[in-house]
Amino acid sequence: MTTEQQTSLDELEKSLWETADSLRNESSLTSQMYYMPVLGIIFLRHATFRFRLIEKKLKESKNWPCRNGVPRPVRADDFIKESAMFVPENARYDYLTGLPENADICKAVNDAMKAIEDAMPVLKGVLPKTYNQLTPDLLRGLLRNFADEKISKLGDDAFGRIYEYFLGCFAPQVASDDGVFFTPKPIVRLIVSFLEPKKGIVLDPACGSGGMFISSGDFVSESGGNANQLLTFFGQEKTDTNGKICLMNMAVHGFDPSKIAYGEGANTFFNDAHHLRGKCNYVMANPPFNCHGLKGKSVLNDPRLVFGAPGVNKDDIVSNGNYLWIQYFYSYLNATGKAGFVMAASAPDADGNEQLIRSKLVKTGHVDSMLSVGNNFFFTKSLPCTLWFFDKQKPEKLKDKVLFLDMRNYFHVIDTTHNEWTPWQIRNISAIRWLWRGEKEKYAKLLKDYKAALSGLDVQVKAAGDPAKFRAEAEKVEAEKAKGWRNEKKELLRKAEKAEAIRKERDELAAERDWLVSKFGEKGTYEDIPGLCKSAAVADIEAKKWSLNPGSYVGVPPPPKDTVDFKSRMKEIHAELLKLQDESAALMKSIDKNLKGLGL
Repeated sequence: MTTEQQTSLDELEKSLWETADSLRNESSLTSQMYYMPVLGIIFLRHATFRFRLIEKKLKESKNWPCRNGVPRPVRADDFIKESAMFVPENARYDYLTGLPENADICKAVNDAMKAIEDAMPVLKGVLPKTYNQLTPDLLRGLLRNFADEKISKLGDDAFGRIYEYFLGCFAPQVASDDGVFFTPKPIVRLIVSFLEPKKGIVLDPACGSGGMFISSGDFVSESGGNANQLLTFFGQEKTDTNGKICLMNMAVHGFDPSKIAYGEGANTFFNDAHHLRGKCNYVMANPPFNCHGLKGKSVLNDPRLVFGAPGVNKDDIVSNGNYLWIQYFYSYLNATGKAGFVMAASAPDADGNEQLIRSKLVKTGHVDSMLSVGNNFFFTKSLPCTLWFFDKQKPEKLKDKVLFLDMRNYFHVIDTTHNEWTPWQIRNISAIRWLWRGEKEKYAKLLKDYKAALSGLDVQVKAAGDPAKFRAEAEKVEAEKAKGWRNEKKELLRKAEKAEAIRKERDELAAERDWLVSKFGEKGTYEDIPGLCKSAAVADIEAKKWSLNPGSYVGVPPPPKDTVDFKSRMKEIHAELLKLQDESAALMKSIDKNLKGLGL
């Protein structure tokens, strides 16, 4: 996707959300009642788009049968051969938007969802069929909103991105199951960037809305591969609604959702649904933290607990499930597998049985890196967390090393309660690990990409013009008030804002490059940097009671150098003081004179 297309998509996503949210505000629906029907409409729109693409491809093929020069209509079995979904006529988006005003639109959309489930059995019982809760006017408004042809012009990928955008918008409103159905995309992307999935089995045993799968597929696609051919996605999700969101999410992205277990019987603590111990190439997850009250022999005698049971009370109840998750993830890996997951900030320092488990884990040589994440990255939790990474094919020279990264002070502020990593920041963080692993060619590629991006923005800055000049002209136009001056002023200010935005983007990108190069140089050489990164030996970790808390190793950054000349600054301060004293004396004289004039 080009920069221009991305900008168009960003604007379209915002516009679609504002319209959809405005429609809800005019109704009596809560976010809980509204978000599944909206996601269903996006799914329906995308299903029709993909159907039309495959239909066109089939009919334009050389061997497509014709009768009297008219191509034969497509059938369901034609789509099976293309590994695509056949959409029945009454479920096609253009059919629904073309229904007359007096048609029962709510029933029609419910019937459309049922028809798609019949055509694609893996979605049976998944799609929302509660459109009778919406008023006909509201539903028609939603259908019109997503009928915007700008979506189709942006291509197949746009639908998946819009679906994810809406998931992100709904997350803070719905806060489903304490908000765990949606992991912020920057967290997901960083995990995927570290693991670099290329081929094999990808497992997320706490898959929520399926973001790890989508991002893994995107990574493969961006690398020039076909995710459906190279990756096989397995997932578990204990919450029924979240599981349905995941299946819809995968289907709307064109990925196979048939290996996602959800709902009753899919709680990973009590059921290993896919029996993948020792079989996974990649494991990634954002599991619910600090689960307590887990009991039963099936939990404590689970073969996935390869390093032993965590701490239990006198009734054999596990007081905290974090080290169950950590061992599950490790046990699923094959001989060359990698894992990346989110965990509570307290987990790296847990004592008791957890400390013993951690020591065994570190001694395997498979703990690759640990990363601290600051506050406000999640929609419903403001607390910090840690990212853990395992790698069973870590370079031999690093087997007795662990990379610790403290990124609590490195982020982009969205607003007062939300932070994120930008795509360039994710690459910068990944670059530190590349250099630690000796992968200098990736660092060189990143600097090359920075150069290209900055050159492109330089061209845009020049083309956009001088914002100060536009604002000056706007003031002049307003002062002269010639005919049509308001529209002319508005256009000049629009140009100024556009030019300022491009300059800001360019400056921010340059700052990210400077941040990286100032620490590791143009050629890229890893070194420990206080407050940022530290390569620690197993012996160092043992000396700290097997702590895996990055803050215990990286330390604090040195205070910024004071570049102010003390004597010169004192002279400036003294001169300012004398000036203020003179002004104060003059003011007192003026006040005294005025008081005397009043006879006081």
